Amino acid sequence: MPKPPVVKPKELIKALKKKGFEIDHTSGSHYVMYNSDKTLRAVIAYHNRPLKRKTIMSILKSINISVEELRKLL
Repeated sequence: MPKPPVVKPKELIKALKKKGFEIDHTSGSHYVMYNSDKTLRAVIAYHNRPLKRKTIMSILKSINISVEELRKLL
């Protein structure tokens, strides 16, 4: 499996919006994004540092998006 790109939370949120996700609510420093078509949910910690690769992989796994698809969205 290819390694995910290093992205900041703001870039990941922008990419997921292209995929049909919307910001449902925030809880502290976490954004909860929801896709009503497929009832998928992603929780993204929002800070000014790049996300760790394991965190990105966990988010992608929870919303059924491949690394290649994420690269196209960015």
